[in-house]
Amino acid sequence: MNTKLTLTIDHSIIEKAKRYAREQERSLSDLIENYLRALTNENAVDDEVLSPTIEQLRGSFKMPKDFDYKKELTDSLTKKFL
Repeated sequence: MNTKLTLTIDHSIIEKAKRYAREQERSLSDLIENYLRALTNENAVDDEVLSPTIEQLRGSFKMPKDFDYKKELTDSLTKKFL
């Protein structure tokens, strides 16, 4: 079930995000929903079916034990949209 959500976000960020969504041929709602899903689901990769390309990359590198992927994702998205 979808629920309407009202957010207060800086106008310039919204415009950049809308532009990005258009370039990706996705809706802004879809981008935000997937971002929130990634933030709130620690086992997202384990629960999803991976594409063959991604599956081939599995195990090709080792992350440090203290790697915080949520922080890295947040930092990367912040850099991209700010």
